[in-house]
Amino acid sequence: MTAVDAVTAQYCGHCGGSVAGGTKGERPTSDPHQGCHQRLAMEPPRYCAQCRRRMKVQVTPLGWSAECSRHGRVSR
Repeated sequence: MTAVDAVTAQYCGHCGGSVAGGTKGERPTSDPHQGCHQRLAMEPPRYCAQCRRRMKVQVTPLGWSAECSRHGRVSR
């Protein structure tokens, strides 16, 4: 499984909170998960973006992998 794209994501991969669909006219600073997006650029997700379950994360010198018991593995 590859990284979940924003269309199928229902939950934040960093904090597990709900990702609310905003309108096109919103300013980028109104995103409640802006800090989470910045953290996810540097570290692996901790929650499954599809079901909000806590994932098993393994970090190696070459990258990371995170595995959801229901939706499989995400890696980079």
